[in-house]
Amino acid sequence: MKKNIMYGKDLRWPAEWEQQEAVWLSWPHREDLWQGGLNELTEHYAQLAAVIAPHAQVRINAASALHGSIRTLLQAKGVQNFALYNHPTDDVWCRDHGGIFVRRSDGSLQIADWTFNAWGGKFAPWNLDNEIPQRMADTLQLPRQCSNIILEGGAIEGNGEGLIITTEAVLLNPNRNPGITKAEIEAELHRMMGTEQVFWLGSGIEGDDTDGHIDDMVRFVNHEAVVSIVETDTHSPHYRQLAENNERLQDLRTPSGHNVEIVPLPMPKPLVAHDWRLEQLPASYANFLICNGAVIVPIFCQEREDDRALGILRECFPGKQVIGVDARRLVIEGGAIHCITQQQPL
Repeated sequence: MKKNIMYGKDLRWPAEWEQQEAVWLSWPHREDLWQGGLNELTEHYAQLAAVIAPHAQVRINAASALHGSIRTLLQAKGVQNFALYNHPTDDVWCRDHGGIFVRRSDGSLQIADWTFNAWGGKFAPWNLDNEIPQRMADTLQLPRQCSNIILEGGAIEGNGEGLIITTEAVLLNPNRNPGITKAEIEAELHRMMGTEQVFWLGSGIEGDDTDGHIDDMVRFVNHEAVVSIVETDTHSPHYRQLAENNERLQDLRTPSGHNVEIVPLPMPKPLVAHDWRLEQLPASYANFLICNGAVIVPIFCQEREDDRALGILRECFPGKQVIGVDARRLVIEGGAIHCITQQQPL
């Protein structure tokens, strides 16, 4: 029998650096989304799984008809620590459509199931993706708390101690939650995630289909420190919004009143796609995944910029292995490493 649902103060959203049992992926399978690049993309997914698997089990959402080819590809990459689930999907962005794991007061886990509408109805269909949290909860036999508020996992960033950072451009966007106030969204975040404080930034980086997800801009590296993307080129389309967000961050405090250290993290050089729906690609070093002993960071084959970003993150995560993974193929479709993963706490 499933446990009763817990709310609010009986919950805590664990920080990403806390111990993890698994990392979830939603496997790519649609040629129409990847412009003939599906085989290349599945190779990238298998390579990413090979990086994750030494640190946590790789758990994969995919229709059962895909399981044989996925298993063959993973085993060819030497991946053994994985599990396949008959969870059909529309798209690959598991951070956004997957269930978000919160910890209950008794130490067990519960899934937060927010409503998903493909970033404001931009990319139909999304009905299968919206069912993924329920499928994950049923498979794992975990209680599931639902919300009618539209929210993607990449839109919120937490420190594990009650503080969430998000953006007005996403959660207050009429394409998500028309007529819902900031106070109502804050109350729902606290009910679903067990948090007590929400800090709002403005907009996101240029080219971001999500309208401005926080995981491309500001990420906690410990309870009282974040890395924040900066752009020094005043002619960059990112410059104004990032400057405004970094100015706002000067007021960021923990719920206990402590200052939050802001560590600047530079942007890569612009990635431009010609004859594509995204001219300016939303490439960002902030879109990393923390996975037990590793931090898996998107890189863009820009030796100087990649090395600089990886060096900063090594200083932020002493004792962890900081691994760069080529994310150029992913970012063409608008995301990177954090966007396609969702961690499951131990």
